[in-house]
Amino acid sequence: MKIVAICGVGMGTSGILKVNAERVLDRLGIDAEVTASDIGSIDQAASNAQIVLTSPELVDRIGKTNADVIVVNNYFDLEELEQKLDEALG
Repeated sequence: MKIVAICGVGMGTSGILKVNAERVLDRLGIDAEVTASDIGSIDQAASNAQIVLTSPELVDRIGKTNADVIVVNNYFDLEELEQKLDEALG
């Protein structure tokens, strides 16, 4: 399974989301490859992803994708992220 964490520019916030997603997936016992990307690279980054993690501000910029898009309001809230990943993968 491939999961892509997306931020606006650079890799800072997507890197944070990537690390926290890996922590949550470990807690859930789910094996997945998590990568970080910026919104400008979404077409390539998410081409074979099953899940895209992003903020509410970037949802409209993602465009067409076969991946499930999960909106994360607080990148530091592991409980929110766990609930949303568990719901999407469960």
